Amino acid sequence: MIVKTADFVVSNSRVEACPHDGRPEYAFIGRSNVGKSSLVNMLTGRRALAMTSATPGKTLLVNHFLINGEWYLVDLPGYGYARRGKREQERLRRLISAYVLGRAELTCLFVLIDSRLEPQRIDMEFITWLGENGVPFAIVFTKADKPRPGQLKGGVERFMAELSKTWETLPPHFVTSSATGRGREELLAYIEEVNTQLTIDN
Repeated sequence: MIVKTADFVVSNSRVEACPHDGRPEYAFIGRSNVGKSSLVNMLTGRRALAMTSATPGKTLLVNHFLINGEWYLVDLPGYGYARRGKREQERLRRLISAYVLGRAELTCLFVLIDSRLEPQRIDMEFITWLGENGVPFAIVFTKADKPRPGQLKGGVERFMAELSKTWETLPPHFVTSSATGRGREELLAYIEEVNTQLTIDN
């Protein structure tokens, strides 16, 4: 897929106010500081489309970007940022839950995982929650340029092995680097494939 246009459409603090034009939505979520905004910018080829910051947890709203006039890329707030107050944490938890469980247009949720880290409990719990609720998702390993090749391969394998303990069928997974562009073509090709299937089914 060639990304010809990528336009910011709207930010919302309420899921009910999100666009309702029937276009498929591909949402991105992960723990704070996982590199989500950088990945969004890399995928769209727009350096400053999503805000990036050295301070984690900057995304507080549901952000819609229209890609090629055909589908939405949705930038969701991160989960697990403990430095926020309990009231703010609860507000974000409710916002994420309302979008993920109640958004009919959600076609696939991409869960971002830092490739440098051992499997984290919070990620496993979030993925388990998705499975329990039948949410379609894929795993995206980020920051693949940081570890050495052997460490990267081992880290990805350990994470998927941990998932296989409780999942009979593993979700699709991608390895990406916002710095080098690795994984961009594969992710966009996957989205294009799903969009094509949606067209056929409809």
